Amino acid sequence: MVAVADARAFVLGLCRSLPACEVPLEQAVGCVLAEPVAAAHPVPPFDNSAMDGYALRAADTAGAPVRLRVVGTIFAGDDGAIPVGVGEAARIMTGAPMPPGADAVCVVERTSTEGNGAVVVIEDEVVPRQNVRSAGSDLPEGAEAFGPGTVLGPAHVGVLASLGLVRVVVRARPRVAVFVTGDELVPAEVALTGGKIHDSNRPALVAQLRADGFEVVDLGTVSDEEDALVDAFGRARAYDAVVTSGGVSMGERDYVKLVLDKLAQEMRAMQVDIRPARPFAFGTLTESGTPVFALPGNPVSALVSYELFVRPALRKMAGFEVLDRPCVTAVAPAGFRRRPDGKLHLVRVVVREESPGVLTTWPSGGQDSHVLRAMAEANGLALVADGEGVPPGGTVPVLLLDAGALDAGASLRPW
Repeated sequence: MVAVADARAFVLGLCRSLPACEVPLEQAVGCVLAEPVAAAHPVPPFDNSAMDGYALRAADTAGAPVRLRVVGTIFAGDDGAIPVGVGEAARIMTGAPMPPGADAVCVVERTSTEGNGAVVVIEDEVVPRQNVRSAGSDLPEGAEAFGPGTVLGPAHVGVLASLGLVRVVVRARPRVAVFVTGDELVPAEVALTGGKIHDSNRPALVAQLRADGFEVVDLGTVSDEEDALVDAFGRARAYDAVVTSGGVSMGERDYVKLVLDKLAQEMRAMQVDIRPARPFAFGTLTESGTPVFALPGNPVSALVSYELFVRPALRKMAGFEVLDRPCVTAVAPAGFRRRPDGKLHLVRVVVREESPGVLTTWPSGGQDSHVLRAMAEANGLALVADGEGVPPGGTVPVLLLDAGALDAGASLRPW
């Protein structure tokens, strides 16, 4: 058997970051910034009011309450060209530019008016710059907004939009071709007949790839025939990566690894020291260099293999620095019994934060490699090392499939 660390190192060593490309800003969420972005102008671009109220000279509020003459009203979007002199104030709305001469804003709740609004009574003293957003207080002109390697989220997009950008240079998002093999597989809309089962691997893998932010091209189901597989890999060659499921074990009609021996370079068919997901094959297609991830056919094995090998490799190709999901240490009240077999067991589990900073975990259901519902119920994979297992009350590392299911107090670390 091949150690899981060696298998991962082999895969990651053959996967390279994709080149940079320019994309519309609205398509950049989830992508990795490829070059630094500097502020072409200050943000905000001018001093503006943080509140609805009155723009005035702070010195004029000494000894409040005081009465000031109202010289006009400034709305957001106005040019703010209403000078405010000694003993004067201007009605101002949130986001409106500060008028010349004013250095503070008194909130409207601490004012009253007289003479049909011609005079404002300022009830509290204010200090210079109170309730004023200074130009460049978010980003000064010329400052670096974000550096290369930044993973762009919605707020990043908002910042870049505030700089007037409509396109941004990012690492390309991998385009992944997916197909599965198996003459027993039929689509969900086809009625089952003798010996047939509905295909669950392809929908699950396609959904997982999309959930992780990759572009997916679904090539469907391919029959267990050499010519059909050669044709499928030929079509898949045009994409950045290929993910298949089935045909990598030791059966008579497991042709995927046999075909890849002919079509791929540096091809390795492995028996990895893990359970589930022991059979796995990887190589790169000749000429195109497209990485091929050949996953086992059992539903859970396919998804576990994806987590250990495919997802980190695709994230590397997309320019991410953090390749794996976070790992936590959790208490196993009932323990995890097992027998020594030379393998790392990845147990589908539910992790909960029972008290601040204390996580507990239990199996989410049956652990056979066809029990996909237990994978659906799980938010983690407990990494139970070879040996007798984890005693009741012992601790175990857990790879989190859904870190968002835990409270913010959970202590996360890389795997």
